[in-house]
Parts: sequence; structure tokens; C-alpha cells
Amino acid sequence: MHHFEYKGQKLHAEGVALDKIATKTGTPVFVYSLKTLRRHINAFSEAFSSAPHIICYSVKANSNIAILKTFAREGSGFDIVSAGELYRVVKAGGDSKKVVFSGVGKKVDEIEFAIKKNILMFNAESPEELAAINAVAKRLKKKVAVAIRINPDVNPKTHPYISTGLKKNKFGIETEEAIKQYAYAKSNYKNLDMAGVDCHIGSQITELTPFGDALEKVKDVINRLRKTGTNIRYLDMGGGLGITYKDEAAPHPSNYGTEILKRTAGLGVTLIFEPGRNIVGNAGVLVTRVVYTKQGSLKKFVISDAAMNDLPRPSLYGSYHAIKPVDLRKSAPDEVVDVVGPICESGDFFAHDREISKVTSGELLALMSAGAYCFSMSSNYNSRPRAAEVIVDGKDFHVIRKRETLEDIVRNEVIPAKLFKGAKARKGK
Repeated sequence: MHHFEYKGQKLHAEGVALDKIATKTGTPVFVYSLKTLRRHINAFSEAFSSAPHIICYSVKANSNIAILKTFAREGSGFDIVSAGELYRVVKAGGDSKKVVFSGVGKKVDEIEFAIKKNILMFNAESPEELAAINAVAKRLKKKVAVAIRINPDVNPKTHPYISTGLKKNKFGIETEEAIKQYAYAKSNYKNLDMAGVDCHIGSQITELTPFGDALEKVKDVINRLRKTGTNIRYLDMGGGLGITYKDEAAPHPSNYGTEILKRTAGLGVTLIFEPGRNIVGNAGVLVTRVVYTKQGSLKKFVISDAAMNDLPRPSLYGSYHAIKPVDLRKSAPDEVVDVVGPICESGDFFAHDREISKVTSGELLALMSAGAYCFSMSSNYNSRPRAAEVIVDGKDFHVIRKRETLEDIVRNEVIPAKLFKGAKARKGK
């Protein structure tokens, strides 16, 4: 459920018309619903209220610090994959003791930063990483909690780019090797507390069966480890629960909770979850203005001022985002068009052969389900300033990220004076 709906003839975020925001901030602009964000994070937590658990929102889905602060105030922890994400969590007032650090390529300085911030646990993904964490912890004279990410070889039935639990994926350690690494760490790494088991099989998963299959394999690992004296206290099931972009029948968190709680009854662990898309995906939209329309011999194009640098998912994954007119009064009968951006790439599109309400230049469109992996994956490609971000709270709205300026784009670039000292511009021949 989300709080974007038509009131009269205009599309609103909660109590604010999207055209009002666009007029104030310009376009493109990301708009988030505070009520939706709160509802989603609490619905996920409530699904596990009968068992010890920590919800660690996956920062990579949307890392704006105002959104992180919203979740921190609701009691959420955080799943991070870089020192930069941890810095954002701390800046937002998040509790670092409810942070898990995932990812396959943690650098030494990132490990050190996380240990100094007293995070809850590292999710380690390779033998070399275990050695690196232990070395840093030893130097800092700390003992740190670690889980090994198990690669259970389970097919999550999702896009191959966001599948993470198969043997051919770069993530985690295969089960039998992981068992050996727990034993090795227990004997040799005195600064590691092998406290948990982690398993994350992918993203945008719309069936419960893959989660159940993975969980059964992880339970077997936990039982085997306990028999060897390893005190496993945390089970991190990762994230991955899908949302509805078009017509997917995504499970409700309550159904997911029922399934997981049934299968983990009596296991004696604190459950950790890392939802991202499920929390923020349908809590945001991207509002864009039509710059031009163009009729070709084979297709009609609607050219927007948003582009693949703002919302890259269709270009990366062929992903679907519903496209709605912001003002129904200005729209006309449906027509089939390509909705594209101004970037010099044929891959710069939001929809191919999509039937939408006929629009003309100057009108506003809303790309739905744009809260996750949209702004966080945006860039300055073609030297385009990144969009503004806005959060709506009832009848009020607030800018939570200013639109970048042209000066912002080149702010950190340098022309070395020595490199060009005495040099004259070459004349063309």
C-alpha cells in the first residue's frame, strides 16, 4: 500500500498535489511519502513481533539521511555495504549497535571505521575477509561479532543481475567450505566472535518458496555448528522480498513472517532482516516534465526531462515502472509511445511501446515505484545535475536534497596549474 492517489483530477502524495511540488522545486524531482515509509517499516517489524528480531533497513536501496532518520526513529537498524553508508547512518542518528556490514569487498579502512563505531556484526563473504577483520580487530584490541554469509545454491527466480544465492554468484561461501571456515576461525582468530549465520539469496523475490528452501539449508548449518561448540546467536535472513511494480503478486510481510517464524520456532536465535525495496520502493515517485513529443515513421516518442541517469532501472534491467499523468484534466485518450530521456544513448528509456494517456510538451508525468534503487543509483552522466528529493508529510512537503547545480558537478575537479604552465593552445591544422 502507498499514499499516491488521484484526488479530483490531480495525482497527490498524501495531501499534496504533485504539480505543486514540481512548480516549487522544478523537475525532475523524487517525491517520497512519509506515511508510506513509516507504515512499511512497521509492518515488516510487526510481522516478527512474537520473536526476538532486528530489522536492519538496507541503506543501498535509498540512502537519503532524512529517510534514514525516519527509520531510526521507528527503531530500525541498518544493513550497510560501505563506510559511506555507515557514515550516513551515524549522521542520521542511527544506532550503530544495530548495524550489520555486508558486501564482498570491505577494505581495511572500512573495517576499522566500523569496528570503531561498535557495529553489531560483520557479514563476512570470503576466507581472506575473515583474516582481514581479525587482523584489524587485533590491532584495535577488540573482539568483534561475525557471521559468514552462506551461499545455499538456491534459485530465487528473479532477474540474474539481482540473484545472489547461486554457486555462480560472487556472494557468500558455499556451505561445506563455510563450515570449515567457522572451525578455522574458532581455532585461529581470537578476535572474532563467530556469532551468526547470514544468508541473502537475491532481490525482488515474489515467491516464499526460495526463502523456505534457503532457510532449511541454513538451519542445518546452524545445528552442525552448534554441535562443534560454535555459539550461534543470530540468523540473518537478508532481504529480497519483492514489491508490485506492475502485476506481481508480491507476498505481504505478514505472510513472510508467518512462514519464517514457523520454520525457526525453537531455533533459539535473534532473527535479522535486511529489507530495502520492500520498504521504500512504492514509497516514492519520480515527477518529470515532457520536453517534446516526436512522431517518427515507426514510433512516437515522449521525451522527458528525466533520464537514465536519474532512474536507471529500465536501462539496467528492463524494469517496469508505471507511468501516470499528474493532471488528468490535461491528458487525452491513450496512445502507444516510447517514453525516453534526453541522454545520448538508445538505452535511455523508461518505457517501450507503452500505452499511456496522450500528453503534450510541458505536461507532468509520474514514474511510480521509484523509491528504491533509483536516486541511490543515479549519476551525473552527460554532466546532468542530479534531481532534487522531497518528502511529504500530510499536507506539508520538505526538500531533503537540493537539486544539484552546474557548479556542483565540477566542484571536486581540479585543473593543475603546473600541468598547463607555459603551454599554448595548439592551433588546428
